[in-house]
Amino acid sequence: EGMALPQRIVFPLEKICMGWQQRQRPGAGLFNLGNTCYINVILQCLTYTAPLANYLLSYEHSRSCQQQGFCMMCTMEAHVRRVLCSPASAILPGAVLKDLKFIGEEFEYGRQENAYEFLRCTLSAMQRACLSGRCDLDISSQETTIVHQIFGGFMKSRVTCLSCQAVVDSYKAFLDVSLDIRVRASSLTTVLEDCVTPKQLDQEDCFRCVKCKKKAAASKRVTVHRAPRVLMLCLERADQQTGTKISKFVEYPEYLDLRPYMSDTAGEPLLCSLYAIVVHSGDTCLEGHFFCYAKASNGLWYKMDDEFVDKCDIHTVLGQQAYLLFYAR
Repeated sequence: EGMALPQRIVFPLEKICMGWQQRQRPGAGLFNLGNTCYINVILQCLTYTAPLANYLLSYEHSRSCQQQGFCMMCTMEAHVRRVLCSPASAILPGAVLKDLKFIGEEFEYGRQENAYEFLRCTLSAMQRACLSGRCDLDISSQETTIVHQIFGGFMKSRVTCLSCQAVVDSYKAFLDVSLDIRVRASSLTTVLEDCVTPKQLDQEDCFRCVKCKKKAAASKRVTVHRAPRVLMLCLERADQQTGTKISKFVEYPEYLDLRPYMSDTAGEPLLCSLYAIVVHSGDTCLEGHFFCYAKASNGLWYKMDDEFVDKCDIHTVLGQQAYLLFYAR
């Protein structure tokens, strides 16, 4: 459908195991060394991402890694193993803190940063590690790494000429989705419904219709064309116009059906299950504290607040002012 096929597959899809291969109690908490809570929550959410943890615990990456110096995949492999296998109640994520500048140049040790930005930079660093030594890959092949096979999906953008109804489709890979919750956002489903609703393009954005051979009024609809195995959603809580924090409660379900938001809405439900969330507490987005909730391999939920890991129930999880949501198919 106009999407380029990869010439090579870096990591075969069939090797991904979505269920936990080892079931155990929750792992260690993470010490906060002063404004490092934004790092801790992302490390914990990734640690409890079952398909990623299964891969990292297998040593598959480090056994064949040729990268000289810093490698984010090797760092994550060592970190996940320490968290899940340590007898200690809490550990220090020292390797990640030591190489913070390699993960993202903008991060400064000791300064409060944004957890969402750290998530994106961590995934980018993992992607770079997966592509190390593979300079000859086309873009579509680069999107077949373990990172993209777990977190990656494709959006479809369809622009329709309102004069002749001609359509132009384009596709874009994504690893996460950022959602505007300023308006019509009482629940996650209403936000997603708004995202896939066709919107008329502004006059200055109007495209040139090939069929009409002139600029024409048009509408644009964005849908999920291929759903990721793990869907990461950011409920944008920073108002870009005022700089203030959006503190409204947005309801989100334990189980999310992606089918209504797909390009093809026919067929079986495409169910995803919530397994982790990140919460920000504080009056502004530039200060405050991050903590998270994650579902361990034993099927139980835990609140993870730096070095503290405490059991909780799903009702507590669903009652939070969530910032990041992690769903797995």
